[in-house]
Amino acid sequence: MDLTAPRRARTLAEFFEVDEAAFPTAECAAAIAGYCPRPTDVVITPYSKCGTTWLQQIFHTLRTRGDMDFDDISRVVPWIETAVTLGLDLEAPQRAEPRGFKSHLSYDEIPKGSRYIVALREPKDAFVSLYRFMEGWFFEPGAISIAEFAQSFIDRDANGGGYWRYLLSWWAERDNPAVLILSYENMLAQPEVAIRKVAAFSGIALDNDLLALTLEHSSFGFMAAHKDRFDEAMTRAVSEARANLPPGSDASKVRKGGSGGHKAELPAKVGQALDKMWREVVTPVAGFADYAALEAEVRRGNA
Repeated sequence: MDLTAPRRARTLAEFFEVDEAAFPTAECAAAIAGYCPRPTDVVITPYSKCGTTWLQQIFHTLRTRGDMDFDDISRVVPWIETAVTLGLDLEAPQRAEPRGFKSHLSYDEIPKGSRYIVALREPKDAFVSLYRFMEGWFFEPGAISIAEFAQSFIDRDANGGGYWRYLLSWWAERDNPAVLILSYENMLAQPEVAIRKVAAFSGIALDNDLLALTLEHSSFGFMAAHKDRFDEAMTRAVSEARANLPPGSDASKVRKGGSGGHKAELPAKVGQALDKMWREVVTPVAGFADYAALEAEVRRGNA
């Protein structure tokens, strides 16, 4: 694509070019290889748009008793895969113990030897959120249809990556004491339960004052009021410089909150295609007919 003037992608092919220019595969691989796990580390590693930023904020609030003196949550809870691209030293001292990191890697891909927090989410909601997140940042609004984007989402899974295979990789580790599996939907319904689970799993002592503070600092209202801390400031700046994207893109992670939003935005045929992937990939392995059945099991496990 022509990068002489700042512009966003207008086709899927250009979208993938932008992605590779901004975050080269080789640099991501080097960053992953450079991470040195410690048994006390906590790696927050949901699939993209499944509650990662929310969990980063919960974790950082718990370990610091409310620190908000940062420009980007991923500066204080660094994103492993982008460390080389962003020039971050993953071995640099963090503001509090335990050390915390962000990732989007499957269990198969992630360096072993730490503790891992995963949040699962209805794939149709995750897909819509990802589409809206990239629209107006990596690609021009309206240039790539939601149906086209969905096919690329499905193709990733067919090629060995993607949401459904990511889910299965972590689901197989649900009894691993180094893995905590939550659901985005239950975090919405019972935020106190999620905070208690994260604190206990991370080895952080929780008192009533810290619980109340964390409930406040991880609420949608609080994070929306401080959304400049959760808007991918570092990765947005790098992407604009490397991929010649227009400045000032909206990459806020705090948009609507809630679940079930796909019902109003997703064409029926796209929703059916995503459901078909579940039946073909997840059901034969995990035995759940749909996401709702699996999510109910996650809730039972966290009760």
